[in-house]
Amino acid sequence: MQMSSTTRRQFFGKSACAAMSSVPIMNTLLNLQLAQRAAGQGSPADYRTVVCLFLNGGMDSFNWLVPRDSARHAVYSTTRGNLALTTSQLLSLNQDGGDGQLYGLHPSCTGLQELFNGLGGDLAKRRAALLSNVGTLIQPVTKAQYLAESAALPRALYSHSDQIDQWQTSVPQGMTQLSGWAGRAADVLHGSVNDTNSIAMNISLAGNSLWQVGNATTQFVVTDRGALTFTGSEITDPLHAMKLKNTAHRSIIQQNYSNLMQQSYGQLTKTSIELQEFFLQQYNNHDDSAVASLFPSGNYIAQQFRAAAKMIALRPSLGLHRQTIFIGFGGWDHHGELLNAQAGMLSTMSAALTAFQRALDQLGLQNSVISYTASDFGRTLRSNGRGTDHAWGGNALVMGGPVQGGRIYGAFPDQTLESADDTGYGGRMIPTTSVDSFFAEMLRWFGVPAASMNAVLPNIANFYNANSSSLPIGFLRPGTWS
Repeated sequence: MQMSSTTRRQFFGKSACAAMSSVPIMNTLLNLQLAQRAAGQGSPADYRTVVCLFLNGGMDSFNWLVPRDSARHAVYSTTRGNLALTTSQLLSLNQDGGDGQLYGLHPSCTGLQELFNGLGGDLAKRRAALLSNVGTLIQPVTKAQYLAESAALPRALYSHSDQIDQWQTSVPQGMTQLSGWAGRAADVLHGSVNDTNSIAMNISLAGNSLWQVGNATTQFVVTDRGALTFTGSEITDPLHAMKLKNTAHRSIIQQNYSNLMQQSYGQLTKTSIELQEFFLQQYNNHDDSAVASLFPSGNYIAQQFRAAAKMIALRPSLGLHRQTIFIGFGGWDHHGELLNAQAGMLSTMSAALTAFQRALDQLGLQNSVISYTASDFGRTLRSNGRGTDHAWGGNALVMGGPVQGGRIYGAFPDQTLESADDTGYGGRMIPTTSVDSFFAEMLRWFGVPAASMNAVLPNIANFYNANSSSLPIGFLRPGTWS
């Protein structure tokens, strides 16, 4: 779903309410602080970014990744009925390891096929892998336990809002959780790995993101045009309502107050404005012309990823040795018109992700970025006539230089209706890989120490020993993690 520039301003406005004024780009002191940061402050020498593309609505990912061998495809076709894709429609995936089975991608995903098989035909550039049947879990669950309700289950399974929250918090018990796992990772890492006075390490291009809210750290909300500020510099009419409001707001925070609370509010707001202005200056001054043509101009998601690529290139200027970026793509709730609607949306997504990875490779940044997809939940294998309904386990993409691409990870489920992997309601797959294992592997690469992993992922001990010398899934290349 695309937004007009007006809608985007309205949508992001509250999140960036502390970011607007007509102050100069930055004061001299802050510029000096940012310019004079030194590695001696304890920051690591390298830079790493995790990018989340959240597919809001619940993606039907079992028409995205499809078994291509004759026996399993026959089961898939019987179960999916009028929604099944033929083997001739599927884009062949040439596995290099993984589970060793034959798979194909949806025909709209030619770019992702190349990322999986090797960019430009180069097997050393297998940048993408797929993780099968992953979902929210408190502990491993069998069908018998599910039916008998003898194991702890995520709260409100099949609910959009609850499952979105649980993918972003990794706390599916149903307790009130006001922080996300990337936010808690920032609580652990930000003060020790990022430079003093850097902006928040968690940057969202999709408004407020629960995934990036920490207990002690905040997120930084921007748009694909950079930070929103209160300058109103694009408004030439001095009597324009927005211009007048911004001028008034600036006047308020510049006043000298005797009340301590008023002083604190004014100073915090002023600091936030200065950081937003500094970010905007850096963003606008960054020349990305070398990769700009890779991003399709009519593809809104691709433009979000172009902005993400700029923010990643700016990490040294922003003092961010560790960084997360959140991008949202809505409209995946396909109870009807699945085949037609999904074909167009998968084409948009594939083009955006492919452009992003190509840009990172061209800029030499491919080994410092991991990107992954997430969604509310998978969808039923059985058709409701024209689409599918809410389910549980689904498939996800993980890509980047640190990823051992060209492989399918996890246990692909038996797609026979009423199988041991089916809860019994039309092909609702019980996840065989937990989101905790998925996230823990990326966090080990990101630098979260084993001693802090339980604080970031409270249920991880039910699936993985954070002190292990091996990885929970194994999609990272050897030598890229510790």
